[in-house]
Amino acid sequence: MTLFERYLSLWVALCIALGVLLGNMAPGLFQMVASWEYASVNLAVAVLIWAMVYPMMVAVDFASLRRIHQRPKGLVITVVVNWLVKPFTMAALGVLFFKWLFVDLIDPANADQYIAGLILLGAAPCTAMVFVWSYLTKGDANYTLVQVSLNDVIMVFAFAPIVALLLGVTDIEVPWQTLLLSVALYVVIPLAAGMATRHALGRGKSADQEAAAVDRFTGTVKP
Repeated sequence: MTLFERYLSLWVALCIALGVLLGNMAPGLFQMVASWEYASVNLAVAVLIWAMVYPMMVAVDFASLRRIHQRPKGLVITVVVNWLVKPFTMAALGVLFFKWLFVDLIDPANADQYIAGLILLGAAPCTAMVFVWSYLTKGDANYTLVQVSLNDVIMVFAFAPIVALLLGVTDIEVPWQTLLLSVALYVVIPLAAGMATRHALGRGKSADQEAAAVDRFTGTVKP
């Protein structure tokens, strides 16, 4: 693992602290950046997310889905937990904390925003960090790749309906334009770009040569 990957938690903590500090020192600058949005989707954030997600999508070998039948038990577990348990658990926890336990500490408008954030987080399966966790636990890298590929494919079709359902159940207005635009910007477009890039990198190469080319490319473009 690189130095950045090894101390990822430290960098996240430092970035949070730096963001809070700069937000207090130059609020006008960040208000200007916050105004760069369309349908409640911030364009500056979109660019940064693309920079993070695109290399990850290039690294995902969707051809590995052909091996999905070889060890189905783990795939069933990841699908059930990610799509039938986690989204609904996160929504329930959001309602529990922000509508009941913290009801006297947070105003209703902010409480709804926090719940919506938890629903969005719960409905999106982690992808990039799964590879890190698999590496740290000495897991099967190829099997991890199959799981991530399967979840990415499901996410394209299931994310928006699940989020819309849970936002409706919690009486939060469903921002369909924002929701569909977010799925297109953060999932569909990076996924299509990643698949096209991987296809171009692997054209006319063996599997090992393709993997080496992908590693070189992602090592160059990832943050």
